[in-house]
Amino acid sequence: MGSLFRSEEMCLVQLFFQTESAHNCINELGHLGLVQFKDLNPGVSAFQRHFVKEVKKCEEMERILRYLEKEMMKSNIVIAATKEKEMVPCPRDVLELESTFEKLEQELREINCNHDTLRQNLIELMDIDSLLRMTEDFFEEAESLLCSEPPSEDSVYMTVSSYITCRRISSSSTSGPLNLGFVAGVIKQDRFPAFEKVLWRLFHGNFVLRHAEIQTTEELQVVRGAVKKDVFIIFVQGEHVREKIRKVCEGFHASLYSCPKSLYERKKMSNNVKSRMEDLRMILRRTEEYRGGVLTRAADHVQEWSSRVKKMKAIYYTLNLCNIDITQKLIVAEIWCPVSDLTLVQNALIMGSEQSGSSVTPVLNRIQTQQTPPTFNRTNTFTEGFQAIIDAYGVGTYQEINPAPYTIVTFPFLFAVMFGDCGHGLVMTLFAVWLITQAECLRKMKNEITDVLVGGRYIILLMGMFSIYTGLIYNDCFSKSFNIFGSSWRVRPMFFPHGPWQNKTLHDNHHLQLNPTVPGVYSGRPYVFGIDPVWNIASNKLSFLNSFKMKMSVILGVSHMLLGVTLSLVNFVHLGKFQDILLQFAPQLIFMLSLFGYLIFLILYKWCITLRSEMAPSILLLFINMMMFDYQPEHKFLFRGQKAVQIILVVTAVLMVPVLLLAKPLLIYRTRMKARHQVFGNNDQHGSDKGFSSHQKDEMVSIGDVFVNQAIHTIEFCLGCISNTASYLRLWALSLAHAELSEVLWRMVLQVGLKLSSGVGSLMLVLQFAAFAVLTVTILLIMEGLSAFLHALRLHWVEFQNKFYEGSGYKFTPLSFDSL
Repeated sequence: MGSLFRSEEMCLVQLFFQTESAHNCINELGHLGLVQFKDLNPGVSAFQRHFVKEVKKCEEMERILRYLEKEMMKSNIVIAATKEKEMVPCPRDVLELESTFEKLEQELREINCNHDTLRQNLIELMDIDSLLRMTEDFFEEAESLLCSEPPSEDSVYMTVSSYITCRRISSSSTSGPLNLGFVAGVIKQDRFPAFEKVLWRLFHGNFVLRHAEIQTTEELQVVRGAVKKDVFIIFVQGEHVREKIRKVCEGFHASLYSCPKSLYERKKMSNNVKSRMEDLRMILRRTEEYRGGVLTRAADHVQEWSSRVKKMKAIYYTLNLCNIDITQKLIVAEIWCPVSDLTLVQNALIMGSEQSGSSVTPVLNRIQTQQTPPTFNRTNTFTEGFQAIIDAYGVGTYQEINPAPYTIVTFPFLFAVMFGDCGHGLVMTLFAVWLITQAECLRKMKNEITDVLVGGRYIILLMGMFSIYTGLIYNDCFSKSFNIFGSSWRVRPMFFPHGPWQNKTLHDNHHLQLNPTVPGVYSGRPYVFGIDPVWNIASNKLSFLNSFKMKMSVILGVSHMLLGVTLSLVNFVHLGKFQDILLQFAPQLIFMLSLFGYLIFLILYKWCITLRSEMAPSILLLFINMMMFDYQPEHKFLFRGQKAVQIILVVTAVLMVPVLLLAKPLLIYRTRMKARHQVFGNNDQHGSDKGFSSHQKDEMVSIGDVFVNQAIHTIEFCLGCISNTASYLRLWALSLAHAELSEVLWRMVLQVGLKLSSGVGSLMLVLQFAAFAVLTVTILLIMEGLSAFLHALRLHWVEFQNKFYEGSGYKFTPLSFDSL
């Protein structure tokens, strides 16, 4: 429990162990996770360290493992979980694993390269097959265009255009009969319009172009992907023109294929292509099966390999932090570890030495140091989320009191004050319970949002449970109230003959006020738990809750700050700063109690006494007049002697300011002057100035700096008490905003559906309930919940922790294989 409320006591230990047992010893310390190694070679760059080659080899193996995992994910191969039996990493493991990984990577890359080549060949054969099948109609049309007969009137426009083109080519021919050649190929569909336009501009329409889209089959979709292609064939006269067209095709990355002129040769080629496609499909299947077998066998060991490589890399990285003697047989290291765990560290080193077969037991030597140790707060699954909130503000100074155990209670409670609704709190609690039960599954998703939710699942649980509690205090559940214990107010006694009301009174007035002086109207006993449900239907509900929540916020805020000031006393006592108790803690406490403690007393006293509304003085005006010393005869007081009490309290608070400002600097000045006189006295006796030590020279700083520093802290505290108290009014503001938003959603969404009585009323109610649920989750639970969370975080970081928490330490980062 001491570690929970305060960081662990740490010690600096020097280790001596043999080089042959280094791997085993560091391996055992890594499994223990309680040792932080110091860098004994701070002036040596990372590339000049002794084990830099081994670290690079481990990084190269990590790259290969990432490549293997990527290939397994592509092939939908499940990676087996880490086996429990794990060997201790040793130097020869680097060579063995490196050789295994290089062979596996080389084999896999060759398989992938061959697979890609075979797939590309199959794609080309499928394009040729589509070309041969789809160009049959084009060749028949070309033969019909060579006839002298003009097209009939029923022919389509493209046939007429082709006929005119052929006649133009024929008329331009001066060497005998028309002999058309052709260029055939496949082009991507999105490039075809530009390709056709370039051909028309170059050859002025002296060609016949035909194209058709290749129909996508399931096999083609798998092999080629979502790329759409067109088959095209261009009939043109002259080899020179065909050569130009080939160059245009090359510019548009079109694939050209040779296509025989005769029907017999085309069919023969088609049969040959289909035969080759079947052979390629079989080879591809065999290649994929072999590749899957290689990856499946590797998947059984990937997690184990990854764990071993990470451990080896961590061990070599740790060895680079140590010193090695000239004989290369002894390793010297310095570690930080908790004092309470020194025995565990020593046992781990002995176990590692025995595993390596070393005859020399490692030596531990605890050394004294002036260096500030790291801060180590032990956490468990429940407390680690709250400790993360504290560390996000700043890691605590060594041996400083830890705010986390107090935050476990105050953080969800202040959140719930702003989020008070037992219905919303119940939904949040159920969500947190689901997160707790599904934590392991959600961790495997490796998503940033899920990681945050899983890490803070117990924070969400407590926020939900505290919201249920404050919701019951506010008597608010989805903007509705519970009447569990029966209201303390009765309406019937207000009617004649006991009261002034009659039936006509109800018809003539929109608003009526219950009079507690009429017998039977008010029972004289407050509602058993929380706010009376009668306020839910009262027209002045907002005014009542406004006053109640504002005063409650002031009480909670001042109490929270007083807790922070009180915790500073615990720090002073533990660190032996007894002068600060008298010169800092006591004046601060008196200052706060004289002003804001008295403000809490006024609020509670006014709640406890019975006063008529016209006779009750305003607490705000009382406090303002108290600070201004404004006491007029017509001013009202709550009790006798209040004026004298208030004057004494204000004067006391004002007197604490010079005490905070001057007492501590003057004491420091006096102490230093005494030390200085002693030093000068010694110098006079010895006749030299060698009596000054470096530490004493550092202490003789300007006293003006001390006064300035103390003045800053005094002004910050005095003004901060006022601003921080006002800052806690956000509890009131966000609580009212949450309640009003909940009321608006009820009235404008769900209540409308409940009033419908037509035939479609049930359907509309279902739809409106769905809308109500969605808006409740998105606006009230997520947006309002996040807002309340951030405000509660600010209240703890700024208003609470600055009273006692410095947060200027550095975190204890041990060598731990569990965190790799």
